Amino acid sequence: MTRLLFVVAPFYRDYADALIAGASAVCERQGVAFDIVEVPGALEIPGAIRLAMESAAYDGYVALGCVIRGETYHFEVVSNESARGLMTLTTEFGLAIGNGILTCENDEQAWVRADPQQKNKGGEAAEACLRMVALFRRFTQEDAA
Repeated sequence: MTRLLFVVAPFYRDYADALIAGASAVCERQGVAFDIVEVPGALEIPGAIRLAMESAAYDGYVALGCVIRGETYHFEVVSNESARGLMTLTTEFGLAIGNGILTCENDEQAWVRADPQQKNKGGEAAEACLRMVALFRRFTQEDAA
């Protein structure tokens, strides 16, 4: 059975909960088991995934959170570095990761993207992760043959 880990930055709790709802619905429809852990912010998501990787308990990871532009450069740092960290984990360790970290200009954009009834980026992140899990399994099976 496929098992995913949702790593959630709940700084914006309402958006995080909506992202979790979207991702959970995808997993439940497909019979995929999942666990949820929370971290302080989006910058900590890659580190938590790296720690969880050591357990070998998960087939893939879904990163969920929201970063909203403020008055300082912090938005760019958090957005860029969290994405870079996830990509590094994917390319260097071969992890299946769905990136559901929203990077938005304002609350309205965040809600449209987080809401499972609208853009459902949490659901999209779970679907992307599951597609990568299937792809990694395909290549692993071909290598074993």
